[in-house]
Order: sequence, then structure tokens, then C-alpha cells
Amino acid sequence: MARSFDPEAVLAMPLMANLATQSSNGPRNAPVWFIWEDGAVWMLGSTTAASVLRLLTDSRCAIEVVHFDNLAGQLLHLGLRGHATILPSDPKRFRRLLARYLGPDECAWNPWFINNVATPNDPDNRWIRLCPDSTFTNNVSYFRTGPDLAWPPTTG
Repeated sequence: MARSFDPEAVLAMPLMANLATQSSNGPRNAPVWFIWEDGAVWMLGSTTAASVLRLLTDSRCAIEVVHFDNLAGQLLHLGLRGHATILPSDPKRFRRLLARYLGPDECAWNPWFINNVATPNDPDNRWIRLCPDSTFTNNVSYFRTGPDLAWPPTTG
């Protein structure tokens, strides 16, 4: 009963993604903020972040994004798989990512968060970039309505 959908419907939403990587002790999973630009998923990292260090050893990874609205009966699952690259910081892209989650008005952003956690100009910042080798979509929004109303997904 699975139905596909345009991945852009989910990639355009400010959702959390789960980044799956490999380690010597088995698979690891980390929730991440992301931005979809230039045909790739861009996720924040740093020179000391565990996900970055694992990807430098083994670049294979998967990203899962789920949009779930129980009241509306929407359940959209997007999976992206491939090999990630680690790239230097780009403060402008970093600010675009922050605007995606915190809103476009930088004056309204929590100063403590920007100064202590999400510091766009930190030289240790890195980007985890995944240009997917494969993409999987699954619209299972029929769990409340039946399959006839599961398409197209409404993500507004």
C-alpha cells in the first residue's frame, strides 16, 4: 500500500532528520537539523563531532526524515542514502539553516544559543554533505483514511 511522493515536499519542511553512520562498534544514529540545497542535504558538524569523525573513516550513511501529523492523518517517510563528504564551514549557509528553524529575523534568535551552541563563525564548524545515491519515499498517510486519500500529501 506504500505510495511515493515528491521528496521536495518533506525536504522543504523544517523537520529533524536522523543521520545513520557506521562505527567500529556498529551503527550509530544522530538527530540533526538540515538544509536541502544544490541537490544535497547539508547538516551541521564540527571537527570534533562524533558523526564527522565516523564519516571521515567510513563515508557511507543514511538519512531518514519523517513528517508525522497524527490529527491530519499524514505520515510521510523519506530515506536518502549514499556517501557523505565533510566540507569547511560556510557561515552564510549556516545562517540560512538557522533561519529555517529559528525564523528569518536574526534579532529574535536566542543570543545564548547563537553564542554558545550554534555559532556560525566558529572555525571548527564543518558541513556534512550528502548528495544521495538513492532516495526512498513512502506515503503511508492512509492509516486514518484509507489509500484513496493518501495522495497527494498535503504538507501545508
